[in-house]
Amino acid sequence: MPDIALYQPDIPQNAGTILRLGACMGVTVHLIEPAGFPISDSALKRAGMDYLERATMRRHRSFADFELFRLTQNKRLILLTTKAEVRYTDFEYRPDDVLLMGRESTGVPQSIHDLVDARLTIPMMEGMRSINVAVSAGMALGEVLRQTGTFPKNPD
Repeated sequence: MPDIALYQPDIPQNAGTILRLGACMGVTVHLIEPAGFPISDSALKRAGMDYLERATMRRHRSFADFELFRLTQNKRLILLTTKAEVRYTDFEYRPDDVLLMGRESTGVPQSIHDLVDARLTIPMMEGMRSINVAVSAGMALGEVLRQTGTFPKNPD
């Protein structure tokens, strides 16, 4: 299954929504610290609702810790960014890819841009800055699951 990684998230409601997405789709959400809020923040719980109990979240104390995990698991790192030319729908995903979502306020540093395996963008209307990170995660994860045939199975 693919994973989602949140780089130093700023907004607990977005992180909670992405954790809920992860629970519903059966994917692990990696939280790369430091976050801009206490991980136990009530807003995180409010956005994730009772789904947080079913979400798989791995906390990483730093990007270096996350990168060590990722490399030992041999997973590609795919960055969603407004600073890319390749559309997220034009990329060939693998089931074990990790979708990296940047910090809401600043994205990710250039050093991370330089080491990812791919940088992808979601096309938008001219003049628009960005799509909400949780919405972007849902759009991109849907495409990965579609391409790789890894959507959860509906109970019969």
